[in-house]
Amino acid sequence: MQHAVGAPLPPPQGPGNGPVGRPYQAQHPGHPGPPPVQPPPPGQGWSGPAPRHAPVPSSRETTGHVPLPPGGPVPLPAPPVEPGTGAATLAVLLIGPAGAGKTTVARLWAARRRVPTAHVSLDDVREWVCSGFADPQAGWNDHSEVQYRLARRTCGFAARNFLANGISCILDDAVFPDRPVVGLGGWKRHVGPGLLPVVLLPGLEVVLERNAERSGNRRLSDEEVARIHGRMAGWYGSGLPIIDNSGFDVETTARVLDDVLARSIATPPTW
Repeated sequence: MQHAVGAPLPPPQGPGNGPVGRPYQAQHPGHPGPPPVQPPPPGQGWSGPAPRHAPVPSSRETTGHVPLPPGGPVPLPAPPVEPGTGAATLAVLLIGPAGAGKTTVARLWAARRRVPTAHVSLDDVREWVCSGFADPQAGWNDHSEVQYRLARRTCGFAARNFLANGISCILDDAVFPDRPVVGLGGWKRHVGPGLLPVVLLPGLEVVLERNAERSGNRRLSDEEVARIHGRMAGWYGSGLPIIDNSGFDVETTARVLDDVLARSIATPPTW
């Protein structure tokens, strides 16, 4: 029988041992009990009866073999019957430049929902590559392109699996409007037509300030941040919902995001 990880193991179920904490006599009052097992004399092998083994448990008594529905393309969710997204199961793509607060907002929105919701960050998945990590800051090349594509595909698989098992998912990525085939087109292929994209785009000054607080390979130069922010401005006029969170804290932004998503469920954007 399998047992939960970290749980104490039960005593052996051999001769003279019954349920935990109860000797044989306690279970069978008036019975002398089985004879004690004597070790074989020195130099002789075992000549007693063959040892008894515990019966193999049925599959209903085992754990760790829960069948999971296969993840398929995500359809559009049904409109919620309460304010906000309510208990709707949905897949969200939060788009924005570095320093927009995508990861922080996505994590809080997922944590505050009353229904199971997962957060998958593209950068986190991309950094699963330890040896041979291709940092775009050192120069964009074929290796960094492949690692980005692999990360997006992996995030898409994760979102579909979560959704297939009743868990909503929010992804965050810096998708550029001038690369529709790789960006939104790729996410639609990986996740499905029910993916709801929302753009988080504060002002340049706010993005520069937030980027300055970052560390490691996630901190970009001011010139790179300004260039990315300028490209992100192309989302205006695209038909996608855009949230300017320049004057919002994280909690306010998460609430606004939920309201925007509720409207997107009722009237899905064309993309």
